[in-house]
Amino acid sequence: MRNDDAVARAAVPPNAARRYEVKAGDLPLSCPMPGMSRWNSHPRVFLPVAESGRALCPYCSAEFVLVR
Repeated sequence: MRNDDAVARAAVPPNAARRYEVKAGDLPLSCPMPGMSRWNSHPRVFLPVAESGRALCPYCSAEFVLVR
């Protein structure tokens, strides 16, 4: 088995949820987030969740909520 095959299987599916809770350690926040597979998702976009505590992805409409 190739190493990149194992990494692809271990990655979280992108756009699998409509709401994600994120912490300060996740900033700067992007969708898809690190750890999500990107080969079958939209282009990565950075989201300004720190400004209001919430952000919506303009591609997949997932809501990101900053929890403290």
